Amino acid sequence: MFTSPQQRAARRLKALREERGLTQAEMADLMDLPHRQTLGSIEAGERTISADELASAAEALSVEVGVFTDPYRLVGEGEFSFRADVAPDVLVAFRERAGRWVATYRTLRDRAGVPRSHLGCKLELGPTSSYEEAQAAAEELRGAWGLGDAPAETLVTAIERELGARVLFVDAPDGVSGAAVHLPGLHTIVVNRREPSGRRNFDIAHELFHLLTWDAMAPEPVEPREVPSGKGKRVERLAENFAGALLMPEEVVGRLWADRQDLDLVDWLNAAATSLGVTAVALKWRLVVLGKLSKVDAASLPDARLVSNGEPEREHAIPPLFDREMIGRLRGAVEEGHLSLGRVAKLLGLTTSEFGDVCRAYGLPLSYEV
Repeated sequence: MFTSPQQRAARRLKALREERGLTQAEMADLMDLPHRQTLGSIEAGERTISADELASAAEALSVEVGVFTDPYRLVGEGEFSFRADVAPDVLVAFRERAGRWVATYRTLRDRAGVPRSHLGCKLELGPTSSYEEAQAAAEELRGAWGLGDAPAETLVTAIERELGARVLFVDAPDGVSGAAVHLPGLHTIVVNRREPSGRRNFDIAHELFHLLTWDAMAPEPVEPREVPSGKGKRVERLAENFAGALLMPEEVVGRLWADRQDLDLVDWLNAAATSLGVTAVALKWRLVVLGKLSKVDAASLPDARLVSNGEPEREHAIPPLFDREMIGRLRGAVEEGHLSLGRVAKLLGLTTSEFGDVCRAYGLPLSYEV
């Protein structure tokens, strides 16, 4: 559903007021409004807010007026859950960038009249669910979505087709693997495109779990990239079990294992992981879960000899930025004169030349050289 500028301003005013811990009466005083009820009517969408009142609100909250009006940013909406091991200030800055990307995408879809997405598929799992139940849910989803024997190859397309959610490949700081963005209208998975493909695929499956279980067990805003063993972090371990079973189906792994014959275990792990699009380390521990390899034997295998990314290093490819639909809509906005090339580049954090390169990478070149 399209959000009008007045609705946006009212929603953001309320969100920022609540974030600051101010009552309606206190905020009304700061804005020089005659009554608390006046602010209540504005926040409820029953009364428009004037330009002068917006300026007063911005001054009172020490923000720029654009915070209330800019459709290309997220303010007071959207929940993020990052897999990251970075300093808090680094993550805050990246969250702001990611929020702009997602908000820009949603605004362009709204402008084109694309219905906002609502997750129609949710997993019947909760914090007390067993790991076996998480794995069974993954196997069921694989069948329902027709993901085939190598789900990593078709998972992104299925997420977009079945959920209306998007998967964006982005440049993230070192130490940030990605995030799930729970945003009504455009639920999104953000993935660090410069990480090895096997890890990217696992991150996508992991964040998919969070999108499908957010209401029942919302993840923490920040989780470590590697889920620690031991007590705690149960939601994350459920997500890991789901992702492992989704990308490495028991039937397929069993068939590959049966065909191993006399092949050296490390060589088999590398080859099988490559065929599944996962890391050999992830496959090693999936074998433990399936009872085909003991923990002792798994721990004794030298990780240094295992393919880290589920594919030979020489074939490691970095996907283009964002996704084709998003770039196509941005290109269309530029070509139609709705947004300037400079504005689009700034929203994405690119130079105009870099944006032109991304367009070409998707086979959508601009009509002029930049």
